[in-house]
Amino acid sequence: MRQDIKFTLGIDDIPKQWYNIAADSPVPLPPPHNPATNEPASPKDLEAIFPRNLIEQEVSTERYIDIPEELREAYIMLNRPSPLVRAVRLEKMLKTPAKIFYKREDLSPCGSHKPNTAVPQAYYNMKAGTEHITTETGAGQWGMSLALACSMFDISCKVFMTCSSYDSKPYRRFAMETYGAKVYSSPSGETKFGREIKKKYPDTPGSLGIAISEAIEMAVSEKNTKYSLGSVLNHVMLHQTVIGQELIKQLEMADVVPDHMIACVGGGSNFSGFSFPMLAKKIQGKIDTDFVAAEPSSVPSLSKGEYRYDFGDTAGMTPLLKMYTLGHEFIPSAIHAGGLRYHGMAPTVSLMKDLGYVRPVAVEQKVTFEAGVMFANAEGVIPAPESTHAIAVAIDLAMEAKRKNEEKVIVFNLSGHGLLDMTAYEKYLSGNMV
Repeated sequence: MRQDIKFTLGIDDIPKQWYNIAADSPVPLPPPHNPATNEPASPKDLEAIFPRNLIEQEVSTERYIDIPEELREAYIMLNRPSPLVRAVRLEKMLKTPAKIFYKREDLSPCGSHKPNTAVPQAYYNMKAGTEHITTETGAGQWGMSLALACSMFDISCKVFMTCSSYDSKPYRRFAMETYGAKVYSSPSGETKFGREIKKKYPDTPGSLGIAISEAIEMAVSEKNTKYSLGSVLNHVMLHQTVIGQELIKQLEMADVVPDHMIACVGGGSNFSGFSFPMLAKKIQGKIDTDFVAAEPSSVPSLSKGEYRYDFGDTAGMTPLLKMYTLGHEFIPSAIHAGGLRYHGMAPTVSLMKDLGYVRPVAVEQKVTFEAGVMFANAEGVIPAPESTHAIAVAIDLAMEAKRKNEEKVIVFNLSGHGLLDMTAYEKYLSGNMV
């Protein structure tokens, strides 16, 4: 029997620390700015929406941050460590000499990588005495994950879900409600900003920026309530690095060094978690891997955005973040990859792109679903619409290796499954996808 198809780790291999890219960046990470003064924000400026223990992680420049044993045990429930799989059937289908591997983040109870940070965020909020958490969600992976995490630590959860996904992805909404969360279609009538947007743009598909504004407005106006987010900020990025740290061990087991590492990008969390531990080796000159950030062509923040300070939300309630942005008032079209409908990009990912360590590639929606269907037929896993962006790029690189007859090593992150996204696949299969 072949021994080079699946690479698994034991429970003892769950990382004991999170990795922080800020420690190895050749230049300091630009700090968030206070929009009133345009000066660097102090940790105290963030205390209205985040607990102090998470703010300490956000501003840390330590290379490693210890993971509490209680959270390492929780990661077992989330099916960590996740396997690395060689896509041998996809290789045969493509008739490529390239070796293709994928990290399976679809095996968590919520079907995506998002619980890797949802559980720590809920845990640290619990430790800080938080009773209520508000958040936003696009396609629902994040909202579902935070709802589960809050149920684990007896915290109430309110989720503002972009209305395009609220309507098209009801089963993720039902899952959030099963975990005890209250879910609002955003823009909603629950907040002043939501009501203003509904009046100004009655037919809006919503956006993550709008939903963030609503969640923050509720967090700052209700007692003992904090805000939590599934991407963008550095404490979220470092929680996700359990993925990449496991991956390094698995690549050693497979005895390969990737020529290309690929993950989809919306706000940047799965890309960061997957790539940053390995990208540190590139910063140190130890590898020459090509790190590819796959994004929707309709929301090309890294490909076509400006690198500047901007708000993380539509209403302008967040601190100013230095990032690649399409503008905080940008409202993307209602693509099926709802988790990628964000106007900006994580400051850490943005900095790595600006320094030349990350290469963005924008992909059309129909191309991604074509790749997703091909992958499903080859490997048996129906991928989330977000993940199909990474798969599409991986297939393109595998075909390039075929044309050049090169034995490249291609590794991508399967950030989630698409079993709750079948209405999107139905539109593609029926020929009704725009």
